[in-house]
Amino acid sequence: MMNPQEFTSCAISNPLNAALLSRLRPLSLNQCYLTAGCLFQATWNQISGHPLSWGVKDYDVFYFDENLSWEAEDAVIQQVSTLTDDLGITVEIRNQARVHLWYEHHFGGQYPPLASSTEGIDRYLIACTCVGIDVSNTELYAPNGLQELEQGILRINPLNRRPDLFRKKAEDYKKRWSWLSVVELS
Repeated sequence: MMNPQEFTSCAISNPLNAALLSRLRPLSLNQCYLTAGCLFQATWNQISGHPLSWGVKDYDVFYFDENLSWEAEDAVIQQVSTLTDDLGITVEIRNQARVHLWYEHHFGGQYPPLASSTEGIDRYLIACTCVGIDVSNTELYAPNGLQELEQGILRINPLNRRPDLFRKKAEDYKKRWSWLSVVELS
């Protein structure tokens, strides 16, 4: 069974993840995490025999700033874009303190105000994908553990029960990693 050190080592073996961690660290963004697909998909790619960055659509970064203005978040987005332009990837950096302001318009449904970046990670649609690496110290945050991630079990996250969005995301993952299994809702 994969342990946190093995997961982190695999994720950081994707040179794009390693570059992001290195470039983001000097920004000292509050509660900054590299998160989502760029991490867990490295594991799925390793299991599947693909290059670690294969199939990664974007690289997600969360941080937490109590300044809820779009202008403050946009300044961080522009700063990160300048730092990562040469990598040739899409980096999506989002202030988790602001998500509740735009989530309903973008995805439909309510989204509560969050008190931390890790609360944002906790709310991913698929339970096994709730993972993040703290940019400041490369510590893994994986509230649901790593067992189902390694086994490829896609189960809806009880903290974000959105069956329509869950199914869409699970189907997208299965197109790229056919060995994954979807646990249907009861």
